[in-house]
Amino acid sequence: MANHASAEKRIRRNARRYEINHARISRIRTHVKRVEKAIASGDQTAAMEAFKAAQPEMHRGVLKGVLHRNTVARKLSRLNTRIKALGA
Repeated sequence: MANHASAEKRIRRNARRYEINHARISRIRTHVKRVEKAIASGDQTAAMEAFKAAQPEMHRGVLKGVLHRNTVARKLSRLNTRIKALGA
């Protein structure tokens, strides 16, 4: 249990940040799943549209500090490679 006002405030702030960060990560995962679903269906144009929607969301996650930049770069690169393979 917190014994200082600052510790109580920190607990409240951490709870708020957790909610915000959790929602952001969930939104990113949803976008990635949409891309993967389009790839699985074999529709390159739909996959590319979903990828273009997912890209800024993932980069925003980096700016907000919920994901590491190299993680996002790796995931985007792998998704893009899979989308390009559909056309070949």
